[in-house]
Amino acid sequence: MADPWNYAGPVAQWATVGGVVTLVDESTFVISGSAGDIVPDTTQGLFVRDTRILSRFEILINGVPVEPLAATSDAPFSATFVSRCTPSAGLADSTLMVFRDRYVGLGMREDLRIRNVADDPASCTVDVLVGTDFADLFAVKEGRVGAATPEGEVTVEVSEPPGASDGATWTGQPTLTYSYRRSGVVRGVQLRFSGASMVTGDRVTFTVTVPSRSEWTACIEVVPVFNGEPTAPRYRCGQPVDRATPTERLAQWRRRVPQVETSHPGIKEVIARSSEDLGALRIFDPDYPERVVVAAGAPWFMTVFGRDSLLTAWMALLVDPDLARGVLQTLARFQGEDVDPRRDEEPGRILHEMRFGDAASLSLGGGSIYYGTADATPLFVMLLGEMRRWGVARELVDELLPNAARAIEWIERFGDADGDGYVEYQRGTGSGLANQGWKDSWDGIRYADGSVATAPIALCEVQAYTYGAYLATAHFAFEVGDTAVYERFRAKATHLKAAFNRDFWLEDRGFFAVGLDGDKRPIDSLTSNIGHCLWTGIVDEDKAQRVAERLIGSTMFTGWGLRTLADDSGGYNPISYHCGSVWPHDTAIVAAGLARYGFDAAAQKLIFGLFDAAAVGGGRLPELFSGLDRSELTVPVGYPTSCSPQAWSAASPLLCLRTLLRLDPWVPYGRTWLSPNLPEEIDYLKVAGIPLAGSHVTIEVGSEVAGGLSIVGLPPEIELIREPRRPSTAV
Repeated sequence: MADPWNYAGPVAQWATVGGVVTLVDESTFVISGSAGDIVPDTTQGLFVRDTRILSRFEILINGVPVEPLAATSDAPFSATFVSRCTPSAGLADSTLMVFRDRYVGLGMREDLRIRNVADDPASCTVDVLVGTDFADLFAVKEGRVGAATPEGEVTVEVSEPPGASDGATWTGQPTLTYSYRRSGVVRGVQLRFSGASMVTGDRVTFTVTVPSRSEWTACIEVVPVFNGEPTAPRYRCGQPVDRATPTERLAQWRRRVPQVETSHPGIKEVIARSSEDLGALRIFDPDYPERVVVAAGAPWFMTVFGRDSLLTAWMALLVDPDLARGVLQTLARFQGEDVDPRRDEEPGRILHEMRFGDAASLSLGGGSIYYGTADATPLFVMLLGEMRRWGVARELVDELLPNAARAIEWIERFGDADGDGYVEYQRGTGSGLANQGWKDSWDGIRYADGSVATAPIALCEVQAYTYGAYLATAHFAFEVGDTAVYERFRAKATHLKAAFNRDFWLEDRGFFAVGLDGDKRPIDSLTSNIGHCLWTGIVDEDKAQRVAERLIGSTMFTGWGLRTLADDSGGYNPISYHCGSVWPHDTAIVAAGLARYGFDAAAQKLIFGLFDAAAVGGGRLPELFSGLDRSELTVPVGYPTSCSPQAWSAASPLLCLRTLLRLDPWVPYGRTWLSPNLPEEIDYLKVAGIPLAGSHVTIEVGSEVAGGLSIVGLPPEIELIREPRRPSTAV
């Protein structure tokens, strides 16, 4: 079996007409067609803990599929599918409508309703076709299901309700149980049906008479089984759905997140969609239920990724510091302890990914952990420092300072293995990731001529994050009066910045190299990575303008966002994963970097390109989309199998909003900078409920606001500075 973090082949396609509908609750998600059917031999299915427990779930009325009319959803974990039965011969219209109310959460519940709009009763046969292959998530994504499933044994058992006999009509709740065994792994799924008249191994039949102007209903439960024990689904037949855990959690989340009011027609929708998606992607650890982390994205990455979670939590500080709290606690819990080349584990290293799969248990740590990333470790320290700057969770930050110190030790010892002051990466075995920055596809790092760079590689943004980690460490030391440590890390940051601006700068090109190869030769393609360097402030101010000009030039900016690789570079492909596509989180970070150096117009150009792209998608930004130019097509072109919703894409508009506000808290020093710089398209903007310094702050901007700016709720001991922090690269 291929390693999921090192797969470089083609992926399976959605293979459906009319689009797909994805519902998600923590590690449970279902992908179906627009009628609600899960069709076999596709990527569709009901997945729990990275295993597909349903690969078929189709409804036939009188032996014929229904015609889809609409699919609606007002929550990430539930939807209603509306269809009609095929009209009778010679008739244009049908009098039978089918409603499927679906809820997911540690399994699935479906309320099936058939409505008869005719004046006479209607009789019909309802068949539910079911099946499962217990395929691993990555086997499904990579199209390897046919090769993967024969290794295990699948058995099926039909349990009749009490009193049932062959040929009798069942009025109880028959159960269909599938079991799977492979190499000691035991999985299963139970399907429970109310009022079914016949059940076989792959078909459940209801004989139905629907009265005139009335409805017939049935309820179906899908219950995962692990090691012989059925789970407790969050949605049970006969119980109110509004009391289920996902519903209550979503309601609490909606009450807590800040509210946005604005004159701009699209921003409110985008921010609301972002907040909703972040709420959907939260994962709660059963061992520590008070800790919430964020999964990378649905459907393929409903698990913890170090880099993704850290950047998402950073961008989401504007709405909920609890995400950052849980992310930091969880990553600290699984911080590297040993030297293990098989997993690229090293002492102090922050993990890349935790997968669940066959080895999973109920614990977040029950699955396999892979550590091969160069950037998560400095980002861990940066986020901890940002939490301190926002004045939230002070005791937690103090508790995690030893973990930050271990992360710094990894940077200095293992990250900088050759002692040149730069953090490089090189995988420990051939089964690990070849590239270990955020562009971690095998061909994601290229020279300008298109040739692929090989490790060891020192990426530009990793040095930028390391610079930020050094500064955070210095400030932690300053707070406790440790002058020696403060001076040491201020000096390290200063030295790294000087060396970076010397060794990575390409004077004849006017931009920084994306990295240095093993011979310390610049990898000279123009990429979006260099914008991350603006974000952390490692770029010398005398070079910033040339970098900004290259980033927002026509070779990089599509009108929707930034290409990951300039379109005049060798290897450019607008529909590649990392060599010319647009990633919203990447564009948002670059916009924040541009604003940090005072290039507000350039930052707004990127921000409103993203907002326009989100508007096309109903307010949602996907994981990535193609790098085709906006002048060529009036909509952004999607990327196959792009996650949607996806965590750092969902959080990107929140970072954009903070960038527009030019909000820069520094609570330990008793200051907060706030100097909104809104374009003409926005006459009014109000953000209510921003968590800051132990309070909830409301910011209001507009020509009708007294003085143009109002801030309510800021603690009196915090000085408000109504201008951008200057110099913008101040540390």
